[in-house]
Formats: sequence, C-alpha cells, structure tokens
Amino acid sequence: MRQSDVAAHAGVSAKTVSNVLHDHPYVSADTRARVEASLVALGYRVNLSARALASDRTGFIALAIPGLDNPYYAQLAGHVMDAAAEHDWIVLIEQTRSSADLERAVVHGGGARLVDGVILQPDSISQADLSDRFAHQNLVLIGEGGATASSDHVTTDVVAAAREVVEHLLAQGRTRFATLGIQPHDRADASELRYRGLCQALDAAGVPVRSEYLKGLPRSRRPEAAEAVDQLLALPEPPDAILCFNDLVGSGALARLRERGVDVPTDIAVAGFDDNEESRFTAPPLTSVSWDLEELARRCVGRLFARSRPDGADLPPVRTVIGHRLVVRESTVSRS
Repeated sequence: MRQSDVAAHAGVSAKTVSNVLHDHPYVSADTRARVEASLVALGYRVNLSARALASDRTGFIALAIPGLDNPYYAQLAGHVMDAAAEHDWIVLIEQTRSSADLERAVVHGGGARLVDGVILQPDSISQADLSDRFAHQNLVLIGEGGATASSDHVTTDVVAAAREVVEHLLAQGRTRFATLGIQPHDRADASELRYRGLCQALDAAGVPVRSEYLKGLPRSRRPEAAEAVDQLLALPEPPDAILCFNDLVGSGALARLRERGVDVPTDIAVAGFDDNEESRFTAPPLTSVSWDLEELARRCVGRLFARSRPDGADLPPVRTVIGHRLVVRESTVSRS
C-alpha cells in the first residue's frame, strides 16, 4: 500500500497524505478527516524501513534510565514521549539499573545504530566511554553526574536545590541534620551534589555536619530508608531533621517514624527530592524539591532534533540547567 493509493482514494495529492501522516498543522480539518478515513478504509500502515531509507532517520530515539519502578523516571518518560511525538519520533525505553555495562551498551551497542539519538542518565559509565569516538553522535545526557565536553547535557542545579531545602529547615529551628542516601563521594554524582548543598547551608549557619547522622543506602527505596531510620533513632541524640535522597526514601522514612510513634514535624522534620505524586499523599505530606521535568524532556528532544538535521554534527555541545522549586508541606511545617 502506497501513499499514492491513499491519495487517489481520498481525492487529494500524495503530498497532502504525507502532510496528514506527519501531522502538519496547515491541513484543513475536512481534508484531514477525508485522508484519515481513507487510511482506515485501506488499512494503510507506515513503512518505517522505507521512511528511514528516504530520510536517513529511523524514526526512533532511546531513553536510557535506571528504571521505571521509580515514579520520577516514569513521569520523565511520559514527558519525553510527548516531546518526541512532536518530531514524529517513537521512544524506546532501556532500563539500565545504573549498570555500567548496560549504560555502555546503550551508547556503543548494536541497538544504538537503530535510533536517531539517545537520552541517557549516566550513573556508572566512565567519561572515556561517553567521549569515545564510537559513541552515538546524537547523545544527550541527563542527571547531575556524567558531564562531558563532547555531549549535550540537560541537568538541574541540585546543589542550589539542596541548599534551599536545608535553609528552609534551618529557618524552622532545626540543628541536627541527618541524611538518607546522601553522602560525600569521589565523583560528582547525585548524592555528592546534594551533600555539597547541605554543607554549604550548614556552614553558612555555623551548624556542624555530624558523620553519625549520614546514612548511606544500598538502594534509594522505602525498605532501606526504614532500616536507616531505626539506626538514627537508636543514637543517644537522634536528629531533628532528615534530608532524603528522593521521595521514595522520604516515604519510607515517614512510614517508619509513624510506626515508632515519632511526631513529624514536631520531633523530626523530613524533606526529599523529586516531588512525586505520592509526596502529596504521605502522612504527613512530604516537603520536596520539584524539578521541571516537562522542560527537561523538551530540551533533550530539542537537542536531538537539532543534531539530526544535516548541519547537526557541527553544533557545539550545550549544557542546559532547568529550574526547580521547593514545595513546602506538613512534613517540615505544621499546619496546626
């Protein structure tokens, strides 16, 4: 089935059929409806292989993220799909589980040749792998770490965001700060950058960082957070504020504090990052940093689209920082 067959059936030109298939806005409503009716009547299906050969584009991009079991990445994936649809791209999702081997396969493996571009959160892959000349040339990095001079990078100012959260907690009179999943590291990853923001705010206020309050987590999930809260409560002097790596950790911390009879926020205030939908429904609702994920997705797809054009290979790499805002809820400020 060819577009010319659809055009003959609908009584329009083949160009008009192409415009409808690509959702061009200047096709009239009546013409669009007639073409769409012919597409259905004739059972037309887009020939992706032919389209790729004709345009030197596959029609697919890849989004490589740690996992869809985290609401943050599920929400991000939805925004990427919406942005990609505006350029007639279909999004293939790869779950890397933060594995260096799986991240490397996304950038260098055979599957990379099947997509027009890759959006990757590089949690474990090395700088050398990202900068290698055999890496996919249309590569956009997301997340706090993994910056390289050879690739576009769309990120957030997580240091400023963490500093803002801690300044908010300081304003509530908190002085004993614990962290769950936030610790210093030898690389500028998400945990390290959150830690830097914490230290900046505490140093400015003259409040010490106490190492016994810094709890690493094997996974940034609810069960691990609950176990770490038990350890904090067992200390001779428990903290009066807990800064959590993300809202999943915050949710686990709130659940365990409630089980242990600790009043939040009177005894301990709790804050997190990502502002997932769940944050509004925890008990009490969780104070959290909200990222502009729709803008992040739009910027990533926009960079891939720019690089997919004939002159795209000559574009210099661009680093883009998207905005954030602190959403204050009852886990840090009592409404009573």
